[in-house]
Amino acid sequence: MSEVTEFRKAKDNFFKTSPQSPLTLEQKKSFAGLPYFPENPALRFELPLERYANPERVLMQTNTGATQEYLKIGQVRFKVNGEDASLQVYESTDNTGAYFVPFVDATAPAESYGAGRYLEPEEQHAGELLVDFNFCYNPYCAYNDRWSCPFPPPENRLKVRIEAGEKKYHE
Repeated sequence: MSEVTEFRKAKDNFFKTSPQSPLTLEQKKSFAGLPYFPENPALRFELPLERYANPERVLMQTNTGATQEYLKIGQVRFKVNGEDASLQVYESTDNTGAYFVPFVDATAPAESYGAGRYLEPEEQHAGELLVDFNFCYNPYCAYNDRWSCPFPPPENRLKVRIEAGEKKYHE
């Protein structure tokens, strides 16, 4: 079983059984697992993080009308089916050091969540990130409106299709 398959199995179990699940009790009754694109090794990249000399504080609008603050720290560049693409990389301002990449791609809204998906790349080596779109996921607000989720900024709207990770959730 691949790492992606194991991750998806654990996530589905969390959604079905955990009190911290984004699903309501009613949704859990009929939950049979999240829909995913097939695992796609071509959408797994080790990329240099092009850090900005002066990270910019940005406020991202959320679905509830609130804002959340992040640091725009740099960007990653990659190719999908021969087309150039780039995404801005953010860090939370809560000093966790976690990287955050909210994005919308050309699979939205027909196949993936229309408001965008999230990815949390991991640092592999100094200055290099593992950007594995097989682990991209829907924000919790995709499941019900009791969650506040930031919208991807305009510069993270891709013209390419990212056929990996979670698909749009259907009850």
